[in-house]
Amino acid sequence: MRLFGPLVRVLFRPTLAGVEHLPANGPYLLVANHSAGMGVAEIASLALLLAPRVTDHPIAGFAHPVSFRLWPLRPFVEMVGAVPSTYDDAYRTLESGVPLLVFPGGDHETLRPVWQAHRVDFGGRKGFLRIAAQANVRIVPMGIRGSHFTAPMLVRAKWLAWFFVIPRLAGIKRWGISLLGLLGCLAIAMAPLSVPLRLAGCWVWLASPFVYLPWIPATIRMRIGEPLSRLDDDLDVALGEVEAAVQALVR
Repeated sequence: MRLFGPLVRVLFRPTLAGVEHLPANGPYLLVANHSAGMGVAEIASLALLLAPRVTDHPIAGFAHPVSFRLWPLRPFVEMVGAVPSTYDDAYRTLESGVPLLVFPGGDHETLRPVWQAHRVDFGGRKGFLRIAAQANVRIVPMGIRGSHFTAPMLVRAKWLAWFFVIPRLAGIKRWGISLLGLLGCLAIAMAPLSVPLRLAGCWVWLASPFVYLPWIPATIRMRIGEPLSRLDDDLDVALGEVEAAVQALVR
């Protein structure tokens, strides 16, 4: 944060409100919407503003298990205190008394088209509800607005992960095409290379995680809401309740 903090402040001008709603003791799930490919801008902004304010009760964060096997992602997720997004790691973290930040929408949400930037969509995923019930912890909603514009996405599909091969080999089920990826392909297409080389270059570029890096300065606003009271026992209904709470904080 000492190294990248000033850059994050200048590029994204992040704000964070509602920290007073976080429980002072014990574990809980901080549940938020997720945006912009790998979500680098919002995670860096959150780490910058939240970490200094929860030094007595630090929060761990879920990250895709693939992140712990890939450079340069592994050093980043380890530095911000992430744990693999598995049930076992969730229960181990919460049982140790450490709160956990969860982005239930995962790749489904981060890869949504930019014109759905302010839409909260967890993709029907209810695993975090099961974790909260099993660990008997409260859910605290958080809404993030603006980060999706730092790395605009254009297309999201499962077949793209198969088409580019590399994502599927890494265990990623969805892939998308970002504005940065499209612009990079246009640049490669105009390069003085043979057609096969240009096609191969576009394929490799679009299959790389670099197309998801934040490159557009955009203001990121984060708001934490009050802990949710008892949720409905029906997981489908409970999912709608949590999504609605996060959506209200995004608006």
